[in-house]
Amino acid sequence: MSALDDWAEVVCLEFDVPADLVDARVILGLARDVAHQVDRPAAPLTAYLLGVAVAQGRSLEATAARISDLAAGWDRDRDE
Repeated sequence: MSALDDWAEVVCLEFDVPADLVDARVILGLARDVAHQVDRPAAPLTAYLLGVAVAQGRSLEATAARISDLAAGWDRDRDE
């Protein structure tokens, strides 16, 4: 196991989060997309928002894919 896997396991156990809800590949891929296409600080915020959406019953994979699509279409000049 990697440190990432160990960490996820400990946090899941601490907060009674079912481990099958955690797919680090999906979550980290989303964070990468957002960091590169929107803004670096948007990555952890977006990971949190993904978690909220999943807690509301949405699919992890489908929601992450939709957010990645939104990031791909993001106009980085929007804030300037």
